[in-house]
Amino acid sequence: MAVAGNTLTASLSFLTKIGKMQSAGCLLCKIAREARGESTDGLADETHGHINRTGCEGMATTVTAAHHSIWRHLDESMHAAQKPKSKLKFVTLDKESNMSTLWRREEFLRICSKEELAEKAQDIEVVIPVKKSQETRDNLDPGSFFVNRFWDRRPDGLQSMRL
Repeated sequence: MAVAGNTLTASLSFLTKIGKMQSAGCLLCKIAREARGESTDGLADETHGHINRTGCEGMATTVTAAHHSIWRHLDESMHAAQKPKSKLKFVTLDKESNMSTLWRREEFLRICSKEELAEKAQDIEVVIPVKKSQETRDNLDPGSFFVNRFWDRRPDGLQSMRL
C-alpha cells in the first residue's frame, strides 16, 4: 500500500492539497499534545517516516518499545550463537545502561578514564544538533550540557573484548 501511495498518510496529503483538509499535520501528535494541554500549532506532516520514528509524539513509546525488543532479541541471539572461545563479552545483555553507568565498570575504566572520555565526547557532542526538548537542559551551558548529554546516552548493545 505504501508503494502504491494509497494509504492514510498519502490521502491526508492529497486532501490537504485539494483544500478538503486544513492540514496534513500528524493526528497522533495532535492527540498527544491536546492530552498534555499544549498547542497543536506546527505539527509535522503525517508521513510513514514520521510515524515510524520517535519523532511522532503519539507513537514514540510504541516505536521505542519495538526498537528495544528487536535489539534485545538480536543481542540474545548473538550471545547464544557465540562460540565458547570468543573474546567478546556482552555487557548490556541483562539491562539497559547509559554511558555513565557503563563507565563505572572496571573493564571500561581500563580503556580510558572517565575524564579522558568526557573530554573527547564533548568535542563530538558539540557538533550534534540540540533537540528542542533538550534546549532548556542545563541552560545549554556548554561546560555541562554536552558532557551530560553524552553520559546519558544509552547504546543499544555493547560488547567488550575480554582481556
